[in-house]
Amino acid sequence: MPVHSTDAVETDLVPGVALMKPLVLICSQDAEFYLFLSHILEVDGFASEPAGGAKEALAMADERDFQAIVLDCGPTSMTGSAICARLKREPRTGGLPIIALIAPGAENQHLDLLKAGIDENFVRPIAPAKLLDCLRARLALTKRGSNGVENGGWLSCGDLEMRLDAHRVRGNGHEIHLGPIEFNLLRLLLETPGKVFTRDELIGAAWPANIHVGVRTVDVHMSRLRKALKAASPSTVIRTTRSAGYSLERPDG
Repeated sequence: MPVHSTDAVETDLVPGVALMKPLVLICSQDAEFYLFLSHILEVDGFASEPAGGAKEALAMADERDFQAIVLDCGPTSMTGSAICARLKREPRTGGLPIIALIAPGAENQHLDLLKAGIDENFVRPIAPAKLLDCLRARLALTKRGSNGVENGGWLSCGDLEMRLDAHRVRGNGHEIHLGPIEFNLLRLLLETPGKVFTRDELIGAAWPANIHVGVRTVDVHMSRLRKALKAASPSTVIRTTRSAGYSLERPDG
């Protein structure tokens, strides 16, 4: 098992404020491959952390806000699809894009990975640019909202701004690092400030359709979102309306 990278830890100096790079979890038993892949990601502005399997990945997901998972599927390993299936079943990782890198000789894993819910897979060797383009594309999937901003534009409310295509959030000019679930929750709130969204609407916007998400899970992620925003944009207020849901308070509200 590879030694954990310190890059992402060293930059996480202020909770919620992005001195952090987009964080990718690399699931691999091959230390050499992890070091190679982590270097490619670092050069392109990502940070990475290693995990040996689904159990370790889920434990790490409780502590860190990952934005994507890269799954190393070796020629002698038949656990790639099992790891993918387990990660996709869990609310904390089910919304993350999972990209499989299939080693030569392991192409027979392709169908099992598709059945397990893999988002994208490539047979190695793969050009680094192809993997990086895939990561950027997966993290930039957005939709048009009632705030009137097309993909690639900004959503804003008070001193809070969200750049859709770059998956970036700023408060008072400070970068705010959010995981994909929190990002999607905030995006929905920003699309219509002042509107109260039910938990079902929030689940539909932030989690895949095949994931079962309970009320408590929504509340936990909203709590994380509030904590992240408070560090850089204390004037941003997410209101809880009892028995109804959540809304983003307008600056003049």
